[in-house]
Amino acid sequence: MKLITLYLPEPYIEALDQLVSERFYPNRAEAIRVAIRDLINNEVWRRKRVG
Repeated sequence: MKLITLYLPEPYIEALDQLVSERFYPNRAEAIRVAIRDLINNEVWRRKRVG
């Protein structure tokens, strides 16, 4: 894995922290990885379906 730096609005960070505190994810990084994975899967799948 590679490290990236990311700036997020405070409400996004608060929401991530809530997910972590409620134990949906072990940490912020994992929640962000899952969100990015799902975004990529949805966009690629949508393009394949349309194209």
